Amino acid sequence: MQETPLCLRVGHFLSYAMSYLNTTNFTNPSTFILLGIPGLEAAHIWISIPFCAMYAIAILGNFTILFIVKREPILHGPMYYFLCMLAVTDLVMSTSTLPKMLSIFWFNSREISFSACLTQMYFVLSFSGMESGILVAMAFDRYIAICHPLRHSTILTKSVVAKIGLAVVLRSGILALPYPFLTRRWPYCRTNIIPHFYCGHMAVVKLACTDIRISSYYGLFNLFSVMGMDVVFIAVSYTQILQAIFRLPTKDARLKTFGTCISHLCAISALYVPDFLSSLIQRFGHNVPLHFLVLITSLYQLVPPVLHPIIYGVRTKQIRGRLLQLLTHKGT
Repeated sequence: MQETPLCLRVGHFLSYAMSYLNTTNFTNPSTFILLGIPGLEAAHIWISIPFCAMYAIAILGNFTILFIVKREPILHGPMYYFLCMLAVTDLVMSTSTLPKMLSIFWFNSREISFSACLTQMYFVLSFSGMESGILVAMAFDRYIAICHPLRHSTILTKSVVAKIGLAVVLRSGILALPYPFLTRRWPYCRTNIIPHFYCGHMAVVKLACTDIRISSYYGLFNLFSVMGMDVVFIAVSYTQILQAIFRLPTKDARLKTFGTCISHLCAISALYVPDFLSSLIQRFGHNVPLHFLVLITSLYQLVPPVLHPIIYGVRTKQIRGRLLQLLTHKGT
């Protein structure tokens, strides 16, 4: 018996879902249906290959950083503690969305319960905020290390690092709470089909049949006041750092010191550029193709967890050296 092609089964499923929803009204859907990347359903299998490879790299790379820092006492310092926080955040961020995306691409598993949808939304928003806060902490660490090197160990003690980490977690966790609470209170009487691969905040609330300006305004407030403040703080820190670098006596010293900041600047760009683009396009880019918006969002979900281990692992001399020692020792 010949098997029906995947793209035809997806088309039949969506046609059935749409016809069902056109004749059914509901205010609290028990499940949502994720479409993956709308318009590119026929290419989902092929798209899943690089996505799966990037997810594997993110998992392996971030666990490697955690393992090396835990194993080597010489790496037990503020910079590496912040790097471990970033690795944990990346692992949670990518695992919150990528397994479900791959299950959509591979097994056509599109349903997600309303509660699971809100939980996924909360994890993505809170941990993206944590990632931003950790990058601010790392910028502060670079500022102290370069501008006040003799006071670095007395300013950034283990207790201070722990308090900074706790403040980052509490800030992000609390500020992300209104998103699922506001989303839960809206009535949904149009459709429960989400044109996305995960339960993004705006992708879900746009399905509500009521005025959602409160959700939209709070999202913009969070984006510009919290992450905007983080960007300003990072910019001020690196302005001071660059001034200190240019005051160094030799060109080699300036290049060496600036090289330690390049990795952090790359990580900052990988996080903030796709995040700001996707947030603004979802609210104001009404003529932007939907599949383009979803792909931009996937960059925000995938690229930082993949790049951070490469940037900090390969470019950081201490981690690179310990990794090479570990591999050489195992090889012998």
